[in-house]
Amino acid sequence: MTRRPLALAVDATRGALIGAAEVVPGVSGGTVALVVGVYERLIASAGHLLSGARLLLRGRSTRAAGAELRRVEWGTVIPVLGAMLLAVVTLARVIEPLLEEHPQRARALFLGLVLASVVVPARMVRGWGRREVLLAAAAAGAAVLLTGLPPGMNDDPSQLLVFCSAALAICALVLPGVSGSFLLLSIGVYEPTISAVNDRDLAYVAVFGAGALTGLALFVTVLQWLLSARRRATLAVMTGLMVGSLRALWPWQDDDRGLLGPSGAVGTVAAFALLGVVLVGGLLLVEAPALRRGGPAEGDVDVPVAQEGSGSRT
Repeated sequence: MTRRPLALAVDATRGALIGAAEVVPGVSGGTVALVVGVYERLIASAGHLLSGARLLLRGRSTRAAGAELRRVEWGTVIPVLGAMLLAVVTLARVIEPLLEEHPQRARALFLGLVLASVVVPARMVRGWGRREVLLAAAAAGAAVLLTGLPPGMNDDPSQLLVFCSAALAICALVLPGVSGSFLLLSIGVYEPTISAVNDRDLAYVAVFGAGALTGLALFVTVLQWLLSARRRATLAVMTGLMVGSLRALWPWQDDDRGLLGPSGAVGTVAAFALLGVVLVGGLLLVEAPALRRGGPAEGDVDVPVAQEGSGSRT
């Protein structure tokens, strides 16, 4: 009991970091969830929550639905999600001008954060073979192509576009290496979404939230199965996505995301990148016991681990 307030504070801090990442185009909240050690626990809890909700909606046994809902780690989910939402609302006003006024330093900091984070899924693969290398390379190539798309512009998006964009962005939120904010920026609804959050546009936020819930319901079950039945391959793809996403965070870019050579205060920019590496290194030291067990709080995740074709346990 004496540790409970500290545990709540730690989970809230994790949620705040995930929320902060989701505001930044190019940085994945799923990546941060991996680094801070709650990724698989959140995915498993989301799966149980969706399963329980489906049972209730279909009029099935309330006892079975209750059993699924009890398997949700509410003690972790509530503080993480609460702090994440609070961070999104509060930091939207801070990060937006920071990216506009100091784009090179901001991207350099996030570049260092993501670069150091690649070690997390890479270590969780537990034995890289030819298949894992090829999958990672293909995922990295896809991420490079995606992050090279020029930003879109849509000052007045339709509700259907907002709904579909949210469904796609939430998939990116739970997939390390893919930035939900970056996808919104590519589609052209990032700025309207940030403005809606800042202006408390409840109608816009409601449509966005409905789309996010729909995307989550469709994607989490698939991802949960992949982490169970094709764990090594899935983690290899996550690693590749994170490596490829580094293109979006190269400090020197033009307005259409074209890459430029280093210029200006190169030393200062490099220092910010190093700071990002150091910050993640500190987080990894804190989470080292969980990572040594093969993944963030893996022992707490009640998702069965399947055998892959190689016959080895993944």
